Amino acid sequence: MMMVSDDCLVECEIDDSDEDEGEQRNTPPPPPPPEFASKAPTPAPKPPTPPTTPATPTPTPTLTPTPTGPVNRDPYGINQHLKVEVSDVLAEPATPRSIDQVWLYSVVGFEKARIWTYRCLSLLFAVPFALLCGIFLAILACLHVWFVVPCIQLSNTFLPCLRSLCMCAVNAFISPFCTSLALCCSQIAISLSNKDWHPMREKEAV
Repeated sequence: MMMVSDDCLVECEIDDSDEDEGEQRNTPPPPPPPEFASKAPTPAPKPPTPPTTPATPTPTPTLTPTPTGPVNRDPYGINQHLKVEVSDVLAEPATPRSIDQVWLYSVVGFEKARIWTYRCLSLLFAVPFALLCGIFLAILACLHVWFVVPCIQLSNTFLPCLRSLCMCAVNAFISPFCTSLALCCSQIAISLSNKDWHPMREKEAV
């Protein structure tokens, strides 16, 4: 085995910068400390979506049937006594009977005459009488509102004053006069003698 002297050895400088740069390029940088780490941007909140309501079918308009029956023109029953029928006026006994046609035409004539006479008279007098009733009620309402009630309220206001004045007048004038008149009349005494009794007894006996 040969031994090499130190003089024959040559120093060679090795540059490790390329390898270090390669390693640095391949290796990722170390993470920063947690206190210096930048926070990740928080995503903006999404606007709330309105709830979707199920589409409700629109109801189709239905026509309400109008009442075809007769309208009650006397809801308070103030003319119930005027409900007159044929049986309230005409009545045929069992023994003397007329012909059926005569009775039928009589009933029909009674009803038609009553109905059409009332219709003709109401056609002539209903509107004027209704106007007169409305005017009369309007006059009564006007008098009640503008005359009767104010007079009652004014009398209720001034009657206590008049009552006090009347009581003063009675206590000052009428009461002393009536008291003195009563005292004067209380001193009057009526006495009857025996002579007066005999004629009175004779009159009673007669």
